[in-house]
Amino acid sequence: MPADTNAAGDIFGGWVLSQMDIAAGICAGQRAQSRVVTVALDSMSFIRPVKVGDILGIYTHVCELGRTSMAIHVEAWVRRDRIGLREKVTEGKFKFVSIDKHGNSTPIPHEDELPDYVRDGV
Repeated sequence: MPADTNAAGDIFGGWVLSQMDIAAGICAGQRAQSRVVTVALDSMSFIRPVKVGDILGIYTHVCELGRTSMAIHVEAWVRRDRIGLREKVTEGKFKFVSIDKHGNSTPIPHEDELPDYVRDGV
């Protein structure tokens, strides 16, 4: 939306970053089967601007898995002019920790402990 733009008419990078964090959090939460929190943004590259009217798509996958933490690789792509050229605009690596209801880190289940609907997407 126009309220999310800078003076040049590009979408604020912080808005794109927040959308990427939301998508990465969904990916991490599904894999952890628990609540997760963002603990680090290991890398971020803004490749091309996002313009008003672009359709933004965010794609994620788990790229590193530890005992209680994981890294999620995130790419943001746009489709220009609604049906036009598709291009990657941003990518980053977000780190999450799995936590319990008290906010303490908790182990991430092994792949064989996951429900089928989660395992099929891993």
